[in-house]
Amino acid sequence: MSPEYLLTTLVVVLAPGAGVLYTLSIGLTDGARASIAAAAGCTLGILPSLIAAVTGLAAILHTSALAFQIIKVLGVLYLLYMAWRTLRDTTPLAVETSASPRHSMMRTAAKGTLLNVLNPKLSLFFLAFLPQFVSASGPAAVIEMLMLGAVFMLVTLVIFIGYGCGAAWLRRHVVDRPSVQAWMRRSLAGVFVLLGARLAVSER
Repeated sequence: MSPEYLLTTLVVVLAPGAGVLYTLSIGLTDGARASIAAAAGCTLGILPSLIAAVTGLAAILHTSALAFQIIKVLGVLYLLYMAWRTLRDTTPLAVETSASPRHSMMRTAAKGTLLNVLNPKLSLFFLAFLPQFVSASGPAAVIEMLMLGAVFMLVTLVIFIGYGCGAAWLRRHVVDRPSVQAWMRRSLAGVFVLLGARLAVSER
């Protein structure tokens, strides 16, 4: 595994995107434990795209305009739904005092997973990204791509946890005023809308 791959992976994962913003929003609103669940969910959501790239299914999205458009529309709708839910949530951003219920953690992780599953450009990214760093051929190439993908997922998990826990730490230092909390929610909702708009106008 080359240093170039690790550096490229680090840059790609650090770049702001739907998964990063979701993990940050969970850290700000629900605390560190929930943000870890969000990070895990977003990381798990990478797996279908990785498998699609390795097996060649991503090529279908690249050649089939209908398949790409269907998944893209679902992704846009889900991002808009996230923005709507963020605006509707008026729960005070109280500092976390106890562990969240298990079902809430599962729901948080599931939303993060769905966010990445409904991103058609993720599989196309892997299709273009992984082969550049594969030195083997035949069956060995598949194993190498899976290993590279596993490293990508591990880096994603670690960095997203850092993002989420950092946001949770900042939450503890936010002035406890409804106006500040409302501004934060509007900002997060606006970012989700912008991400949805960018996905809506994206080309392959």
